[in-house]
Amino acid sequence: MRFKWPAKLQGVHPRQNKNTANSAIEKIRGFDTVSIPLDMQFGPGCESLVKKGDHVEIGQKIGEPLGAWCVPIHASVSGTVKSVKKEILSDGTPVEYVNIDSDGKDSVSAEVKPPQVHDRADFLAAVRASGLVGLGGAAFPTHVKMNPPPGKTIDTLIINAAECEPYITSDHRICLEYPQQIIKGITLTCHYLNIPTAVIALEDNKRDVVTVLQREIDKVKGTLDYPEQGISITVLPTQYPTGAEKVLIKLVNERIVPEGGLPADVGVLVQNVGTIRYVGEYFETGMPLVSKIITLDGSAVQKPGNYEVPIGAIIEDVVEKSGGCRTEIAKVIMGGPMMGVSIDDLSRSILKANNAILMLDEKDATLPTEIACIQCGRCTFACPMLLMPTTLDKAARAQDISKLNDYHVMNCIECGCCTYVCPSKRYLLQNIRIGKTLVKQASKN
Repeated sequence: MRFKWPAKLQGVHPRQNKNTANSAIEKIRGFDTVSIPLDMQFGPGCESLVKKGDHVEIGQKIGEPLGAWCVPIHASVSGTVKSVKKEILSDGTPVEYVNIDSDGKDSVSAEVKPPQVHDRADFLAAVRASGLVGLGGAAFPTHVKMNPPPGKTIDTLIINAAECEPYITSDHRICLEYPQQIIKGITLTCHYLNIPTAVIALEDNKRDVVTVLQREIDKVKGTLDYPEQGISITVLPTQYPTGAEKVLIKLVNERIVPEGGLPADVGVLVQNVGTIRYVGEYFETGMPLVSKIITLDGSAVQKPGNYEVPIGAIIEDVVEKSGGCRTEIAKVIMGGPMMGVSIDDLSRSILKANNAILMLDEKDATLPTEIACIQCGRCTFACPMLLMPTTLDKAARAQDISKLNDYHVMNCIECGCCTYVCPSKRYLLQNIRIGKTLVKQASKN
C-alpha cells in the first residue's frame, strides 16, 4: 500500500454526505413489472429477440447487439413480455423497451452457465456476452475498452474505487462486501490481457477498505493468474474529482492522457471497481448483468441505503420497497449531485450505468439565481483539466464554435467544479455541455 499526496491537485471539497457508508447492500426483489431499455450504453443498442406474450427467465438474452460495439441485454426477472415498444429515455432519445410482467418465481434461464475461456479472444467474447458496460456511469462497452487499438500496449490496470461524488457509497460497500470477486476480476483481467501491474486506487476516506482488500490480495499471491508485478493499493487524498479517469491516471502513475486521447495512449486501462467485481462474479456464476447496486439517498428519502435491484426496475417501485419518502420530492437525480442528470419523473427505469438515485426536497432542489460574473477566477483555479470555464461559458452562449475549439471545450470532463465554486452561481457546466454539443454537431457538417 502507498499513500500519494500531490503537491497541487486541482478540484474542490464538497460536503461528502456519505450517509450510507455503513449501510450494507440489501437485495430488493418482488417487482411486479420491469421496463428494460434495449439501449443502455455508449454506442448502438439492440434489437428485440422477444415479442408480446413470450415467457422469459432471468439471464435469458432478450436484446441482440446491433454492432460490434454493442453488448446484449438480458431479462432481469422471469415472467411474460407485456409489450415491446418505443419509449423515451430521460435524455429524450427514443429507444425500444421490453416490458415484462414478473411471475414472482425468479426462475433462471438454462442459458446461464459459467463461460469456458482459454485465451484472450475467449475472455473478451465472454465479457461481451455478459452484457457488461462501465458501471461507474459512462456505460462504455467493457469488451471494447479492454481491447485497445493495434500498437497500444497496456502495462497498468487501474481499479477506480475513489467514488469521489458526494452521497454515493455503493462502490465503498462493494469493496467491503465483495473483495474476493474484486480480486478475482483483477487477476482474470491481468492474466488474459497480459497486463503486468494492477493498482487499486481509493480515497483516504475509505481506510476500512484497505485492510479488507489487502487480505484478499495476500491470498492470491503466487497463484497462476497473479500479475507479474503484483497488485497494489494506492490511497489518494479525498478531493473531488479524484475519480475522474484522466485525473486518476495522473495521480496514480503521473501519466497525462493527451488531448483527444484515451488511457490506452499512455499504457493504462481503467476499470470501475463495480465493473471489475462483476467480471469476477460472471466467470464464477455465468449470470449476465441483470442487476445493479445503487445508493438511494437525499433529503426526501425515508430510508437511505445501498440496494441491489433488477435492471429495468421502476424507480418509483424501488423507492416504495426501500421505505418510501419522508417529504415531497422536488428533484430526482440519476447519479451524484456533481455529475448526475435530473430526470423528469419516477417512472424511469434503473439502467446498467446507474450508481445512485438522489431524491431532494424543495430546499435542496432549488437552484440559485445567476448574477454577473465578477471575474474572480475561482473556476479556473478549480478546473482539474486546466481550462478557462468563463471563456467557454461565454463562447457557448454566443454559439462561437471557433472559440470553443480554441479553448479546448472537448477536454472538459464535466465534473462541475467550476459551477460549484462560482460565487455568482453561473450555470457554467450547463452551458459548457451545450458548447460541447455544438462542437460535435459542427464536426458532422
